Amino acid sequence: MAAGNTYVALATNTLASAVGSVTFSSISGAYTDLVLVCNATSSSGSPNGLFLQVNSDTGTNYSSTRLYGTGSAVTTVRESTTDRIMTGWTSSTGMTTMITHLMSYANTNVFKTTISRTSDSVSRVNITAGLWRSTSAITSITVISESTNFNIGSTFSLYGIAAA
Repeated sequence: MAAGNTYVALATNTLASAVGSVTFSSISGAYTDLVLVCNATSSSGSPNGLFLQVNSDTGTNYSSTRLYGTGSAVTTVRESTTDRIMTGWTSSTGMTTMITHLMSYANTNVFKTTISRTSDSVSRVNITAGLWRSTSAITSITVISESTNFNIGSTFSLYGIAAA
């Protein structure tokens, strides 16, 4: 038996104006997982942090472990009790691609976990394991540019993973 489509396109936002954050709201709980794909540049030439927040929660309910490499060095960073999850960097010198998986996002019995992969124009590759310490279902996701705007033409797409 052939498998059907597993990725269901839920929303895409291609920026017509520069903004500091992009939010996907009213997310249906009908899928097993979510996948967020961002292709973005920022108005800053230097590296600018790329972050995730869920359900408008600005409390210190997030933790993450990030591993990144530059081709000549590898660094790990552990952050706990923060107000968002850092997934990587953006800059104006080239496109950053971020793919984030949000597992069991609608399950109200577990804390929510994420895995993010980013590659950017400042020659870094990153992988981040994130945790949102809440059992609430995720109904909104905000992608945040730390101190500058995402440029016009940046794209943000959200997919639901259908039950297999």
